[in-house]
Amino acid sequence: MIAPIERGLSGLREQTTMWRSAGETIGVVPTMGALHQGHLSLARAARERCDRVIVTIFVNPKQFNDPDDLKNYPRTENEDARKLESIGVDLIYVPEPDQIYPDGFATTVSVSGLTNMLCGESRPGHFDGVATVVAKLFAQTSADYAFFGEKDYQQLQIVRRMARDLDIPIDVIGCPTIREEDGLAMSSRNLLLSDRSRIHAPVLAEVMEDMREKLRDGASMTDILPDAKARIVAAGFNDVDYLQLRDGSDLSLLDTKKPDARLFAAAWLAGVRLIDNIAV
Repeated sequence: MIAPIERGLSGLREQTTMWRSAGETIGVVPTMGALHQGHLSLARAARERCDRVIVTIFVNPKQFNDPDDLKNYPRTENEDARKLESIGVDLIYVPEPDQIYPDGFATTVSVSGLTNMLCGESRPGHFDGVATVVAKLFAQTSADYAFFGEKDYQQLQIVRRMARDLDIPIDVIGCPTIREEDGLAMSSRNLLLSDRSRIHAPVLAEVMEDMREKLRDGASMTDILPDAKARIVAAGFNDVDYLQLRDGSDLSLLDTKKPDARLFAAAWLAGVRLIDNIAV
């Protein structure tokens, strides 16, 4: 059975109030739709842990720097609902824009420190948009648990810090990155790749895997970075936005491996920006 779709805040709160009165726990999976197996794995994790599960679908205009990127972002609501059917999601929240940003909306949630690097450096204001909409969704759903993929690791850390700093009573759960058989990290943006570009896309993960092995053997980023970037460009990528080793906790820049180190990458392929990260 396809879960009911709710588009208004009042209807959402009516439902969550009933669940709360019954003493049930609520899990939320915030998404922008165009669901793939990565999103579905988050919904399954929520289903296993929580009495009730809400999946939200909202293409958030405040986290897009490029109007064309916002316009072209895949919107597949009916297909998304069908994909969630087998998981047993209790509610799909697809708010109208005025339910998130009503007339006169004038508040921005900004997390300093974690947002001025990696994707935050090349996409100014992006994470303010993420933190603002996620704070709203946490408040609107009154969820006990929220589920985010480690594929967007910087986002995960920012959301955790935001919830902690604002004393939002929610447990933010990070779930493993889900990959295609050829290693490409699953992403809604993969739908924008041409067939030809899709063939070359897994090279990003392949290069990162090779870098991880070299870092584990004692190499430094200074030693291996030039060759790694050259391999990515030679595979057909237009540009490497970043390819960096950072601490998994505070995202500080590293040159050699240490406990909790992670390798982060973002690169452009035929007009599509792909991101990935792996633990070292």
